[in-house]
Amino acid sequence: MLQGKRILLIVAGGIAAYKSLELVRLLRRGGATVCAVLTESGAQFVTPLSLQALTEDKVYSDLFSLTDECEMGHIQLSRDADLVVIAPATANILAKLRAGIADDLATAVLLATDKSVLAAPGMNVRMWEHSATIENLAALASRGVLFVGPNAGDMACGEHGAGRMAEPQEILAAIQSALNAETPLGGRSALVTSGPTWEAIDPVRYIANRSSGKQGHAIASVLAGLGARTTLVTGPTRLGDPVGVHIVHIESAREMFDACADALPVDIAVCAAAVSDWRVAKAAGQKLKKDGNATPPVLKLSENPDILAALAAAGSRRPKLVVGFAAETEYVVEHAVSKRQRKGCDWVVANNVSSTSGTFGGDDNTVHLISDMGTEDWPRMGKEEVAARLGARIAAHFEKYTSCIP
Repeated sequence: MLQGKRILLIVAGGIAAYKSLELVRLLRRGGATVCAVLTESGAQFVTPLSLQALTEDKVYSDLFSLTDECEMGHIQLSRDADLVVIAPATANILAKLRAGIADDLATAVLLATDKSVLAAPGMNVRMWEHSATIENLAALASRGVLFVGPNAGDMACGEHGAGRMAEPQEILAAIQSALNAETPLGGRSALVTSGPTWEAIDPVRYIANRSSGKQGHAIASVLAGLGARTTLVTGPTRLGDPVGVHIVHIESAREMFDACADALPVDIAVCAAAVSDWRVAKAAGQKLKKDGNATPPVLKLSENPDILAALAAAGSRRPKLVVGFAAETEYVVEHAVSKRQRKGCDWVVANNVSSTSGTFGGDDNTVHLISDMGTEDWPRMGKEEVAARLGARIAAHFEKYTSCIP
Protein backbone atom coordinates (compact mmCIF):
# COMPACT_ATOMS: atom_id res chain seq x y z
CA MET A 1 0.00 0.00 0.00
CA LEU A 2 2.89 2.39 0.78
CA GLN A 3 5.35 0.34 -1.22
CA GLY A 4 7.79 2.57 -3.08
CA LYS A 5 6.54 5.80 -1.51
CA ARG A 6 9.04 8.25 -0.04
CA ILE A 7 7.97 10.29 2.96
CA LEU A 8 9.90 13.32 4.18
CA LEU A 9 9.18 13.57 7.89
CA ILE A 10 9.87 16.84 9.69
CA VAL A 11 10.07 16.39 13.46
CA ALA A 12 9.64 19.69 15.27
CA GLY A 13 10.11 20.48 18.95
CA GLY A 14 7.20 19.23 21.03
CA ILE A 15 6.68 16.59 23.68
CA ALA A 16 4.71 14.57 21.10
CA ALA A 17 7.91 14.11 19.07
CA TYR A 18 8.30 10.68 20.66
CA LYS A 19 5.26 9.57 18.65
CA SER A 20 7.19 10.28 15.45
CA LEU A 21 9.35 7.24 16.17
CA GLU A 22 6.32 4.94 16.12
CA LEU A 23 5.08 6.69 12.97
CA VAL A 24 8.38 5.90 11.25
CA ARG A 25 8.05 2.27 12.27
CA LEU A 26 4.54 2.04 10.82
CA LEU A 27 5.56 3.72 7.59
CA ARG A 28 8.53 1.39 7.14
CA ARG A 29 6.38 -1.62 7.94
CA GLY A 30 4.00 -0.48 5.20
CA GLY A 31 6.82 -0.39 2.64
CA ALA A 32 7.58 3.34 2.58
CA THR A 33 11.01 4.94 2.65
CA VAL A 34 11.32 7.66 5.30
CA CYS A 35 13.78 10.53 5.28
CA ALA A 36 13.80 12.61 8.47
CA VAL A 37 14.52 16.27 9.10
CA LEU A 38 14.99 17.01 12.79
CA THR A 39 14.76 20.58 14.02
CA GLU A 40 17.08 21.90 16.73
CA SER A 41 14.19 21.97 19.21
CA GLY A 42 12.97 18.57 18.06
CA ALA A 43 16.37 17.13 19.01
CA GLN A 44 15.58 18.09 22.61
CA PHE A 45 12.90 15.37 22.63
CA VAL A 46 14.18 12.64 20.27
CA THR A 47 17.73 11.93 19.20
CA PRO A 48 19.09 11.84 15.65
CA LEU A 49 20.38 8.34 16.41
CA SER A 50 16.86 7.08 17.20
CA LEU A 51 15.48 8.43 13.94
CA GLN A 52 18.46 7.16 11.98
CA ALA A 53 18.09 3.66 13.42
CA LEU A 54 14.40 3.51 12.49
CA THR A 55 14.60 5.20 9.07
CA GLU A 56 17.87 3.44 8.17
CA ASP A 57 18.81 6.71 6.50
CA LYS A 58 20.74 9.84 7.36
CA VAL A 59 18.89 12.36 9.52
CA TYR A 60 19.16 15.94 8.26
CA SER A 61 19.19 18.98 10.50
CA ASP A 62 21.74 21.60 9.42
CA LEU A 63 20.83 23.99 6.60
CA PHE A 64 24.42 25.16 6.28
CA SER A 65 26.20 21.82 6.27
CA LEU A 66 28.35 21.93 3.15
CA THR A 67 28.51 18.13 3.09
CA ASP A 68 24.75 17.77 3.15
CA GLU A 69 24.32 20.54 0.58
CA CYS A 70 26.74 18.75 -1.76
CA GLU A 71 25.03 15.40 -1.26
CA MET A 72 21.45 16.60 -1.30
CA GLY A 73 20.56 20.28 -1.14
CA HIS A 74 17.41 21.37 0.62
CA ILE A 75 15.73 21.96 -2.75
CA GLN A 76 16.38 18.38 -3.83
CA LEU A 77 15.52 17.04 -0.40
CA SER A 78 12.11 18.74 -0.56
CA ARG A 79 11.30 17.39 -3.99
CA ASP A 80 12.45 13.79 -3.77
CA ALA A 81 9.54 12.93 -1.47
CA ASP A 82 6.02 11.91 -2.45
CA LEU A 83 4.66 13.68 0.64
CA VAL A 84 6.05 16.01 3.31
CA VAL A 85 4.77 15.30 6.83
CA ILE A 86 5.26 17.54 9.88
CA ALA A 87 4.79 15.61 13.12
CA PRO A 88 4.56 17.24 15.51
CA ALA A 89 3.62 20.52 13.84
CA THR A 90 4.18 23.08 16.56
CA ALA A 91 2.60 26.53 16.68
CA ASN A 92 6.03 27.93 15.85
CA ILE A 93 6.64 25.94 12.67
CA LEU A 94 3.07 26.53 11.46
CA ALA A 95 3.50 30.28 11.95
CA LYS A 96 6.78 30.21 10.00
CA LEU A 97 5.20 28.15 7.24
CA ARG A 98 2.37 30.64 6.91
CA ALA A 99 4.77 33.60 6.81
CA GLY A 100 7.25 31.91 4.46
CA ILE A 101 10.13 32.13 6.91
CA ALA A 102 13.03 29.82 6.09
CA ASP A 103 15.57 30.20 8.90
CA ASP A 104 16.45 26.51 9.34
CA LEU A 105 16.51 23.36 7.24
CA ALA A 106 12.92 22.32 8.09
CA THR A 107 11.36 25.66 7.11
CA ALA A 108 13.61 25.96 4.05
CA VAL A 109 12.41 22.54 2.91
CA LEU A 110 8.78 23.56 3.45
CA LEU A 111 9.23 26.74 1.46
CA ALA A 112 11.01 24.93 -1.36
CA THR A 113 8.80 21.87 -1.73
CA ASP A 114 6.42 21.37 -4.63
CA LYS A 115 4.79 18.36 -2.94
CA SER A 116 1.74 18.14 -0.68
CA VAL A 117 2.29 18.91 2.99
CA LEU A 118 0.46 17.10 5.80
CA ALA A 119 0.71 18.61 9.28
CA ALA A 120 -0.12 16.91 12.57
CA PRO A 121 -0.46 19.81 15.04
CA GLY A 122 0.67 19.30 18.61
CA MET A 123 0.72 22.09 21.20
CA ASN A 124 -0.73 23.40 24.43
CA VAL A 125 -4.49 23.98 24.35
CA ARG A 126 -4.05 27.73 24.92
CA MET A 127 -1.68 27.96 21.97
CA TRP A 128 -4.07 25.92 19.85
CA GLU A 129 -6.99 28.20 20.68
CA HIS A 130 -5.03 31.46 20.20
CA SER A 131 -6.36 33.68 17.43
CA ALA A 132 -2.93 33.79 15.76
CA THR A 133 -2.85 29.99 15.46
CA ILE A 134 -6.44 29.91 14.20
CA GLU A 135 -5.60 32.47 11.50
CA ASN A 136 -2.44 30.60 10.53
CA LEU A 137 -4.33 27.33 10.18
CA ALA A 138 -7.01 28.92 8.01
CA ALA A 139 -4.40 30.52 5.75
CA LEU A 140 -2.42 27.28 5.39
CA ALA A 141 -5.55 25.24 4.69
CA SER A 142 -6.50 27.70 1.94
CA ARG A 143 -3.09 27.03 0.35
CA GLY A 144 -3.73 23.29 0.34
CA VAL A 145 -1.87 22.20 3.47
CA LEU A 146 -3.53 19.08 4.90
CA PHE A 147 -4.12 18.52 8.61
CA VAL A 148 -4.72 15.52 10.86
CA GLY A 149 -5.79 16.18 14.45
CA PRO A 150 -5.18 17.40 17.02
CA ASN A 151 -7.10 15.38 19.56
CA ALA A 152 -8.49 16.46 22.92
CA GLY A 153 -7.10 15.06 26.14
CA ASP A 154 -4.69 15.56 29.00
CA MET A 155 -1.59 17.62 28.23
CA ALA A 156 1.94 16.99 29.44
CA CYS A 157 1.69 20.38 31.17
CA GLY A 158 -1.28 19.17 33.21
CA GLU A 159 -4.00 21.02 31.28
CA HIS A 160 -6.84 19.37 29.40
CA GLY A 161 -8.26 20.19 25.97
CA ALA A 162 -7.53 20.13 22.24
CA GLY A 163 -3.91 20.14 21.14
CA ARG A 164 -2.70 16.56 21.58
CA MET A 165 -1.00 15.37 18.42
CA ALA A 166 -2.95 12.64 16.60
CA GLU A 167 -1.87 9.07 17.29
CA PRO A 168 0.60 7.45 14.83
CA GLN A 169 -2.10 5.18 13.37
CA GLU A 170 -4.31 8.22 12.69
CA ILE A 171 -1.44 10.05 11.01
CA LEU A 172 -0.65 6.93 8.97
CA ALA A 173 -4.26 6.80 7.73
CA ALA A 174 -4.08 10.49 6.79
CA ILE A 175 -0.82 9.87 4.92
CA GLN A 176 -2.40 7.04 2.97
CA SER A 177 -5.43 9.17 2.18
CA ALA A 178 -3.20 11.97 0.93
CA LEU A 179 -1.14 9.62 -1.22
CA ASN A 180 -4.20 7.79 -2.52
CA ALA A 181 -6.17 10.87 -3.56
CA GLU A 182 -5.45 10.17 -7.22
CA THR A 183 -4.77 6.44 -7.09
CA PRO A 184 -6.63 3.96 -9.33
CA LEU A 185 -9.11 2.87 -6.66
CA GLY A 186 -9.34 6.17 -4.80
CA GLY A 187 -12.89 6.65 -3.55
CA ARG A 188 -13.69 2.93 -3.84
CA SER A 189 -14.30 0.54 -0.95
CA ALA A 190 -13.24 -3.09 -0.68
CA LEU A 191 -13.96 -6.12 1.48
CA VAL A 192 -11.44 -8.97 1.68
CA THR A 193 -11.73 -12.23 3.59
CA SER A 194 -8.64 -14.15 4.61
CA GLY A 195 -7.33 -17.10 6.60
CA PRO A 196 -9.10 -20.18 7.91
CA THR A 197 -12.15 -20.46 10.12
CA TRP A 198 -12.27 -22.44 13.36
CA GLU A 199 -15.43 -24.40 14.06
CA ALA A 200 -15.69 -25.42 17.71
CA ILE A 201 -16.17 -29.05 18.70
CA ASP A 202 -15.88 -28.21 22.39
CA PRO A 203 -14.04 -25.45 24.29
CA VAL A 204 -10.69 -27.11 23.44
CA ARG A 205 -11.00 -28.67 19.99
CA TYR A 206 -12.09 -27.29 16.63
CA ILE A 207 -12.34 -28.10 12.93
CA ALA A 208 -9.97 -26.01 10.79
CA ASN A 209 -7.81 -26.09 7.67
CA ARG A 210 -4.24 -25.26 6.68
CA SER A 211 -4.79 -21.74 5.30
CA SER A 212 -2.10 -19.26 6.41
CA GLY A 213 -3.96 -16.15 5.27
CA LYS A 214 -0.91 -14.89 3.35
CA GLN A 215 -2.77 -14.48 0.06
CA GLY A 216 -5.79 -12.69 1.50
CA HIS A 217 -3.68 -10.36 3.64
CA ALA A 218 -1.53 -9.48 0.62
CA ILE A 219 -4.63 -8.68 -1.44
CA ALA A 220 -5.99 -6.41 1.29
CA SER A 221 -2.68 -4.52 1.41
CA VAL A 222 -2.60 -4.09 -2.35
CA LEU A 223 -6.18 -2.81 -2.58
CA ALA A 224 -5.50 -0.32 0.22
CA GLY A 225 -2.36 0.77 -1.59
CA LEU A 226 -4.40 1.37 -4.72
CA GLY A 227 -6.60 3.76 -2.76
CA ALA A 228 -9.56 1.60 -1.73
CA ARG A 229 -10.96 1.91 1.77
CA THR A 230 -10.36 -1.70 2.68
CA THR A 231 -11.88 -3.94 5.35
CA LEU A 232 -10.16 -7.26 6.03
CA VAL A 233 -12.24 -9.94 7.77
CA THR A 234 -9.76 -12.57 8.87
CA GLY A 235 -9.82 -15.86 10.65
CA PRO A 236 -7.03 -16.85 13.06
CA THR A 237 -3.56 -16.51 11.50
CA ARG A 238 0.00 -15.88 12.65
CA LEU A 239 0.27 -12.80 10.44
CA GLY A 240 0.47 -9.20 11.55
CA ASP A 241 -2.39 -6.91 10.61
CA PRO A 242 -1.82 -5.05 7.32
CA VAL A 243 -1.18 -1.37 7.95
CA GLY A 244 -3.88 1.03 6.81
CA VAL A 245 -6.57 -1.64 6.59
CA HIS A 246 -9.62 -1.92 8.85
CA ILE A 247 -9.34 -5.33 10.50
CA VAL A 248 -12.14 -7.51 11.82
CA HIS A 249 -10.89 -10.64 13.60
CA ILE A 250 -13.25 -13.62 13.70
CA GLU A 251 -13.05 -17.35 14.37
CA SER A 252 -16.07 -19.12 12.89
CA ALA A 253 -17.71 -19.04 9.47
CA ARG A 254 -20.88 -17.58 10.95
CA GLU A 255 -18.88 -14.75 12.52
CA MET A 256 -17.23 -14.10 9.16
CA PHE A 257 -20.62 -14.10 7.45
CA ASP A 258 -21.96 -11.51 9.90
CA ALA A 259 -18.84 -9.34 9.61
CA CYS A 260 -19.08 -9.35 5.81
CA ALA A 261 -22.76 -8.40 5.96
CA ASP A 262 -21.90 -5.54 8.31
CA ALA A 263 -19.21 -4.28 5.89
CA LEU A 264 -21.68 -3.79 3.02
CA PRO A 265 -22.09 -1.85 0.86
CA VAL A 266 -18.69 -2.01 -0.82
CA ASP A 267 -17.54 -1.76 -4.43
CA ILE A 268 -15.24 -4.78 -4.35
CA ALA A 269 -15.44 -8.08 -2.50
CA VAL A 270 -12.59 -10.61 -2.65
CA CYS A 271 -13.33 -13.84 -0.79
CA ALA A 272 -9.89 -15.35 -0.31
CA ALA A 273 -10.60 -17.03 3.04
CA ALA A 274 -10.67 -20.81 3.32
CA VAL A 275 -14.06 -21.05 5.01
CA SER A 276 -15.10 -24.34 6.55
CA ASP A 277 -18.11 -25.76 4.71
CA TRP A 278 -19.40 -27.46 7.85
CA ARG A 279 -19.56 -26.89 11.57
CA VAL A 280 -20.51 -29.12 14.46
CA ALA A 281 -24.27 -28.82 14.80
CA LYS A 282 -24.07 -28.44 18.55
CA ALA A 283 -20.67 -27.81 20.07
CA ALA A 284 -20.15 -29.28 23.52
CA GLY A 285 -20.15 -26.83 26.38
CA GLN A 286 -17.45 -28.77 28.22
CA LYS A 287 -14.43 -30.69 27.01
CA LEU A 288 -15.45 -34.08 25.62
CA LYS A 289 -13.96 -36.91 27.71
CA LYS A 290 -13.20 -40.48 26.77
CA ASP A 291 -14.29 -41.73 30.19
CA GLY A 292 -12.92 -45.17 29.35
CA ASN A 293 -15.29 -45.54 26.43
CA ALA A 294 -13.44 -46.81 23.37
CA THR A 295 -16.19 -45.59 21.03
CA PRO A 296 -15.42 -42.06 19.78
CA PRO A 297 -18.22 -39.49 19.83
CA VAL A 298 -20.23 -39.00 16.67
CA LEU A 299 -20.13 -35.40 15.43
CA LYS A 300 -23.25 -34.25 13.63
CA LEU A 301 -22.36 -31.54 11.14
CA SER A 302 -24.40 -28.61 9.80
CA GLU A 303 -23.66 -26.60 6.68
CA ASN A 304 -22.14 -23.17 7.19
CA PRO A 305 -23.54 -20.08 5.45
CA ASP A 306 -22.17 -19.51 1.95
CA ILE A 307 -20.47 -16.12 2.18
CA LEU A 308 -19.46 -15.83 -1.48
CA ALA A 309 -22.92 -16.74 -2.79
CA ALA A 310 -24.56 -14.39 -0.30
CA LEU A 311 -22.41 -11.45 -1.42
CA ALA A 312 -23.09 -12.24 -5.07
CA ALA A 313 -26.85 -12.30 -4.38
CA ALA A 314 -26.99 -9.23 -2.14
CA GLY A 315 -29.35 -7.31 -4.42
CA SER A 316 -28.92 -3.55 -4.24
CA ARG A 317 -26.06 -4.04 -1.75
CA ARG A 318 -24.18 -6.41 -4.06
CA PRO A 319 -20.58 -5.30 -4.65
CA LYS A 320 -19.91 -4.16 -8.21
CA LEU A 321 -17.21 -6.81 -8.47
CA VAL A 322 -17.36 -10.09 -6.55
CA VAL A 323 -14.24 -12.26 -6.68
CA GLY A 324 -14.15 -15.74 -5.20
CA PHE A 325 -11.30 -18.16 -4.62
CA ALA A 326 -11.45 -21.86 -5.46
CA ALA A 327 -9.04 -24.03 -3.49
CA GLU A 328 -8.94 -27.32 -5.38
CA THR A 329 -6.87 -30.50 -5.30
CA GLU A 330 -7.89 -31.86 -8.71
CA TYR A 331 -9.55 -30.63 -11.93
CA VAL A 332 -8.71 -27.14 -10.70
CA VAL A 333 -9.98 -25.08 -13.63
CA GLU A 334 -13.04 -27.25 -14.30
CA HIS A 335 -14.20 -27.04 -10.69
CA ALA A 336 -13.54 -23.30 -10.58
CA VAL A 337 -15.58 -22.65 -13.73
CA SER A 338 -18.45 -24.58 -12.18
CA LYS A 339 -18.07 -22.69 -8.91
CA ARG A 340 -18.28 -19.31 -10.65
CA GLN A 341 -21.56 -20.28 -12.28
CA ARG A 342 -22.96 -21.85 -9.14
CA LYS A 343 -22.06 -18.97 -6.80
CA GLY A 344 -22.98 -16.15 -9.18
CA CYS A 345 -19.70 -14.25 -8.69
CA ASP A 346 -17.91 -12.27 -11.39
CA TRP A 347 -14.44 -13.78 -11.15
CA VAL A 348 -12.94 -16.86 -9.54
CA VAL A 349 -9.25 -17.23 -8.72
CA ALA A 350 -8.48 -20.95 -8.77
CA ASN A 351 -5.45 -22.49 -7.14
CA ASN A 352 -4.16 -25.97 -6.46
CA VAL A 353 -3.88 -26.62 -2.72
CA SER A 354 -2.96 -30.29 -2.85
CA SER A 355 -0.29 -31.44 -0.42
CA THR A 356 2.40 -31.37 -3.11
CA SER A 357 1.65 -27.83 -4.31
CA GLY A 358 3.07 -25.96 -1.32
CA THR A 359 0.28 -23.40 -1.59
CA PHE A 360 -1.25 -23.69 1.89
CA GLY A 361 1.22 -22.09 4.27
CA GLY A 362 3.74 -21.34 1.50
CA ASP A 363 4.86 -18.07 -0.06
CA ASP A 364 4.11 -18.92 -3.70
CA ASN A 365 0.95 -19.63 -5.63
CA THR A 366 -0.12 -20.75 -9.08
CA VAL A 367 -3.53 -19.39 -10.01
CA HIS A 368 -6.01 -19.29 -12.85
CA LEU A 369 -8.35 -16.32 -13.25
CA ILE A 370 -11.80 -17.34 -14.49
CA SER A 371 -14.17 -14.65 -15.76
CA ASP A 372 -16.73 -14.16 -18.50
CA MET A 373 -13.75 -13.58 -20.80
CA GLY A 374 -12.51 -17.13 -20.24
CA THR A 375 -9.57 -18.53 -18.26
CA GLU A 376 -6.17 -16.91 -17.74
CA ASP A 377 -3.36 -19.18 -16.60
CA TRP A 378 -0.87 -17.18 -14.51
CA PRO A 379 2.67 -18.48 -13.94
CA ARG A 380 3.82 -19.51 -10.50
CA MET A 381 4.75 -16.42 -8.49
CA GLY A 382 4.92 -15.10 -4.95
CA LYS A 383 1.62 -14.45 -3.21
CA GLU A 384 2.40 -10.74 -2.97
CA GLU A 385 2.95 -10.69 -6.73
CA VAL A 386 -0.34 -12.53 -7.25
CA ALA A 387 -2.02 -9.88 -5.11
CA ALA A 388 -0.41 -7.05 -7.08
CA ARG A 389 -1.47 -8.59 -10.38
CA LEU A 390 -5.02 -9.16 -9.18
CA GLY A 391 -5.15 -5.61 -7.81
CA ALA A 392 -4.04 -4.25 -11.18
CA ARG A 393 -6.78 -6.25 -12.91
CA ILE A 394 -9.38 -4.93 -10.46
CA ALA A 395 -8.19 -1.34 -11.01
CA ALA A 396 -8.35 -1.81 -14.79
CA HIS A 397 -11.87 -3.22 -14.47
CA PHE A 398 -13.06 -0.15 -12.60
CA GLU A 399 -11.30 2.23 -14.97
CA LYS A 400 -13.22 0.59 -17.82
CA TYR A 401 -16.40 0.60 -15.74
CA THR A 402 -16.06 4.32 -14.98
CA SER A 403 -15.29 5.22 -18.57
CA CYS A 404 -18.57 3.62 -19.64
CA ILE A 405 -20.65 5.86 -17.37
CA PRO A 406 -22.11 8.73 -19.45
